[in-house]
Amino acid sequence: MAQLQRSHASFTYDLQQTVTYPSMRPQTIQIFLPAGDPRGMRVAEITTRIVRVIEVPRSQLADFLKMPEAQQVGVYFLMGELSEAGLPRAYIGQSGNVGNRLVQHNQGKDFWNRAMVVISLTNSMTQTHALFLEWIAIAEATKAGRYSLENGNTGSQPYTPAPLQADCHEIHETAATLLATLGQPIFEPLTNAPSAKGEKELFYCRGSGADGVGEYTSEGFVVHKGSRGRIENVASIKGRSNERFRQKLLDEGILIVEGDGVLLTRDYLFSSPSLAAVALQGRSANGWVEWKDSRGKTLDEVKRQTVKESE
Repeated sequence: MAQLQRSHASFTYDLQQTVTYPSMRPQTIQIFLPAGDPRGMRVAEITTRIVRVIEVPRSQLADFLKMPEAQQVGVYFLMGELSEAGLPRAYIGQSGNVGNRLVQHNQGKDFWNRAMVVISLTNSMTQTHALFLEWIAIAEATKAGRYSLENGNTGSQPYTPAPLQADCHEIHETAATLLATLGQPIFEPLTNAPSAKGEKELFYCRGSGADGVGEYTSEGFVVHKGSRGRIENVASIKGRSNERFRQKLLDEGILIVEGDGVLLTRDYLFSSPSLAAVALQGRSANGWVEWKDSRGKTLDEVKRQTVKESE
């Protein structure tokens, strides 16, 4: 396999520990449109690396099969429709011939509409690499909690010699960056990293049977695992979309009934602060005023009004 220049001595991995990645840094990413259609097939790579990610719309699978990359060893991600609780669904796999495997999934799996294929520019990925990369990908995607995985359990770690593990960590890091660039941040943690002061900016939702903790992010509002809410819905939302949404969270196991309330079983990204408050309080709510920081200031005061003041 082509030699990768980065030292991998610091990489370790097990199911209880996340891969240690280098810190964020500027990078140059090239995206090629084979047919000139920005919504069609896209080919992404970091210009200094040997990893390529090809985004294949299901409707263009036949075009992908004509490409030489379709015959390579690779790891693939099937991305598709939302689960009942609003999470995008995904399936992660590997194959010695990714094109043939996608043909099988085209006949056997209904949910997906796009495939993301990870291959080596030098055609140097082996089946051993692919098996280890698949295992890492399932474990990391499960930890991130952004997607509803169709794989089931993570399985056991395949035996992989240390030099190949080092290559795999490099490939995985690059693939994660390219997948996120193409709009599929399947490995990114939901919660923000600590600030320069070493603290996260947390907000709290208390009252109406709720006791929740969360963070406002660039994507929405993340409520932390262990947050609690009321079990009953108020009469005003019965039969309405807010009640149906809470029921979907229960059906998916994201909320579970515990004692006289409900418990959030994982960090969960809500599209808005208000929907996050609804999930815990069982009533219509303005999340911009329901979520408050440790000083009692509302999310609106901390995030929206400060922007107005600085204009």
